[in-house]
Amino acid sequence: MIWENIKLALGGLRSNKMRALLTMLGIIIGIGSVIAIVTVGNSLTSTVSESLVAMGGNNLQLSVDPRPDENGDYPNSYSYQESDLLNDEMLQAYEERFAQQIKAVVLTESGGSGKIQQGANTAKVSITGVNQGYFDADKCELVAGRALNEKDQEGVRQVALVSDVLVDNLFGGDDQAALGQTIEVTESGGAVHEFAIVGVYAYQTMSPLLGGSATVNKNTTTDLYLPLTTLHEMNGIAEGSYFWCEVVPATGVDADAFQQRSEQFFEEGYYKNNEQFLVTVYNLQNEMSSITSVLDTISLAIGVIAGISLLVGGIGVMNIMLVSITERTREIGVRKALGATNGAIRTQFIVESVVICLVGGALGILVGFGLGSLGASLIGAPARVDLGTVLVAVGFSMAIGVFFGYYPANKAAKLDPIE
Repeated sequence: MIWENIKLALGGLRSNKMRALLTMLGIIIGIGSVIAIVTVGNSLTSTVSESLVAMGGNNLQLSVDPRPDENGDYPNSYSYQESDLLNDEMLQAYEERFAQQIKAVVLTESGGSGKIQQGANTAKVSITGVNQGYFDADKCELVAGRALNEKDQEGVRQVALVSDVLVDNLFGGDDQAALGQTIEVTESGGAVHEFAIVGVYAYQTMSPLLGGSATVNKNTTTDLYLPLTTLHEMNGIAEGSYFWCEVVPATGVDADAFQQRSEQFFEEGYYKNNEQFLVTVYNLQNEMSSITSVLDTISLAIGVIAGISLLVGGIGVMNIMLVSITERTREIGVRKALGATNGAIRTQFIVESVVICLVGGALGILVGFGLGSLGASLIGAPARVDLGTVLVAVGFSMAIGVFFGYYPANKAAKLDPIE
């Protein structure tokens, strides 16, 4: 019986293709919009989360910040003295105190921009000083040579770690040939420095959502890593002083609890008598949770707005079904005269309504996949289709078919055969 009704419904769609398409248009747009928006939202959230994790999602950021007064207000103006900043002695004591909880303390310092000329070829670099902890924390992937080590730091050596992009520009992509070569880096201020290449790392593009570029070319600026002590000597700094540093907890360490212990260590040991500044420890997990929560809320809100078109589509289905009943009065009368029950007539028109919504839903899913993939590609993120959303969309289409098909079906069932 149901299969016969389905065949009748499909036959009706084939005989009135334009009307059927217009009927389904609201369903197609509604479901397509919901799936596209959820797909783009999932892609956005996933990409941001993965980028934050790659940047150290479980890591702690230690920074020297102004101390609030007793009312919780911060000073309008303040200036740092060298004694207010973190230094090597503090960080060494910190690592020794929490040796079992810390995998690495990462220090990075910018040395400005520079340019390397090798014959007719050039490469742009961002000069960056790093400590040994940078490599202990697996911050970069080596493709040739070695990373900077403690001897480089202690000996203040003129050595550098360069990117594979730089090797492509200056050495034809031959990583091994680049090792041991001496490069001259001209700073933006005009100073020239020579460094020996000891290693090559794989350049990782940052998501455009976080300010990066999805493409790499000859004009791409990459990091040129130097020993931090070498950069300090270049800048005339005798001892390192730092506004901030990154701490990579050991595996299994509770980042929230370690955050509190770290703040307590610096407050009680070094900043208790400092009336202007203190060391604040940030946990990036909290930032990640806040960002993903906001993105999910935005996606949900837009998805609900798009879902309103499903209601409009359902009203359109009901309207067409009412028109269909008027056109098929004779058919209904003949069927009832031949013994068709009210339930059979009602089932026939409900099935027709559900079939219309299901076909519209299937087309809407295809449209949603297409628009979602296009939207994800425009923001430089892989498309993340949520199967649960697809199933909900299909179920919603059937519910719309039953809900908005029942009134016309019931009206058809109650028609007088004589009419």
